[in-house]
Amino acid sequence: MKILTRFTKKDLWSIPNILCYIRFLLIPVFVMQYIRAQQPREYFQAAAVVLASGLTDFLDGFIARTFNMVTEFGKLIDPLADKATQAALIFVLVVKIKWMFLLLILFVAMQLFMLIAGLAMLKKDRRLDGSKWFGKVSTTVFYAVMLVLVALPNLDQTIVNILMIICGAFLALSFALYAREYFRMYREVKREESNNVGMVNTHS
Repeated sequence: MKILTRFTKKDLWSIPNILCYIRFLLIPVFVMQYIRAQQPREYFQAAAVVLASGLTDFLDGFIARTFNMVTEFGKLIDPLADKATQAALIFVLVVKIKWMFLLLILFVAMQLFMLIAGLAMLKKDRRLDGSKWFGKVSTTVFYAVMLVLVALPNLDQTIVNILMIICGAFLALSFALYAREYFRMYREVKREESNNVGMVNTHS
């Protein structure tokens, strides 16, 4: 678990990480705004909060890469802010949109797998080297679909279903490809451990 100790107190207050904290703070703001919304203008305001969160997400990544402010702590909390925001979106929509619970089940299953697999690899001092392209595409589609559903609560159910199917398809694809990456990492670790055992036995 050495990865978890590779940050300093200065990392806590870097600009990218402060922007990440703002994303966490925007989550309850969005939830309250959406739950209380009744008029079209109020739903647009809830969507605007999500857009603001997305902007801070873009800025913290851009600043971190451009000004060499990437930190190990940032690598930990940035995906947490992403998942917390996504969870808030899908949970509030479950209340108002039929069949959204199916997307919720897929989302929770994926996050549980990623958490368990990620922790297992961290114990081996391994982890995925940043987000993969398919994860970024899936996240972009997810946010686009959720924003439309938040901003336009009176969409025809057929359109809503199509959007959810598209979102679900990209989530499922991302899930499958991430699972493949983790299984590949697991095989590599097992192969290295086997080789190390073989070397020990040879020298014994």
